[in-house]
Amino acid sequence: MPKNKGKGGKNRKKGKNENESDKRELVFKEEGQEYASVTKMLGNGWIEAQCMDGEKRLGHIRGAFRKKVWIAAGDLVLLGLRDYQDSKADIILKYTADEARLLKSYGELPDNVKVNENDVGGESEDDVDVEFDIDDI
Repeated sequence: MPKNKGKGGKNRKKGKNENESDKRELVFKEEGQEYASVTKMLGNGWIEAQCMDGEKRLGHIRGAFRKKVWIAAGDLVLLGLRDYQDSKADIILKYTADEARLLKSYGELPDNVKVNENDVGGESEDDVDVEFDIDDI
């Protein structure tokens, strides 16, 4: 049997996140791009997003993003609009919560946008009325 001389296989490499501590430059939207908030994950690399121009669009997660950048409902993303399909777009970039706050402070996002809120369309803590009585249990 051969000796194990390495430091592990593919599972060891999966656990690394090399770009986590890197500070990146803030990217603003250009012509043909739009900011959007993810409202629903549809599966198979597709999301439903509410764009800042008022449109609801289907967004496609690029292949480079699929396993490297995890996108969830409530995240702020940058969409690349398609010339030939107005109802569909491609996700170019996912903004972190700090970057989203900076965009809002620069006036790039409208005031009604909730920045670091992951609870979209669900119940908030104030809406839930649950009481437990220890004696009943």
